[in-house]
Amino acid sequence: MEADRLRVELERHGIAADVNEGDGLALVSVWVDLVVWCEAGPDGWRYRWWTGRTSEVTGRYVYTGCRADALQTAARRIAARYAELRRTHPLSPVLSGAIGEGR
Repeated sequence: MEADRLRVELERHGIAADVNEGDGLALVSVWVDLVVWCEAGPDGWRYRWWTGRTSEVTGRYVYTGCRADALQTAARRIAARYAELRRTHPLSPVLSGAIGEGR
């Protein structure tokens, strides 16, 4: 499945992720506010995730995406968003201690 391919590619960037699949849709959970939807679209499988922005006009979340056949591009863009989130949404001290980060 495309979600598993993305998970493996993210591992190459040093990013651990979790895949949850069902009913023709898969979610790749990467970090706080970074969940990648893997879904079939009119042009084939694609990845979609929240950019961290909301529309000034509608107030809705602004999403971006990438075709699944551009796996390396998608992983690189997701890794950039992950890095941004790691800076702005670090783990709580309790979680950080539980998994051994911050030592």
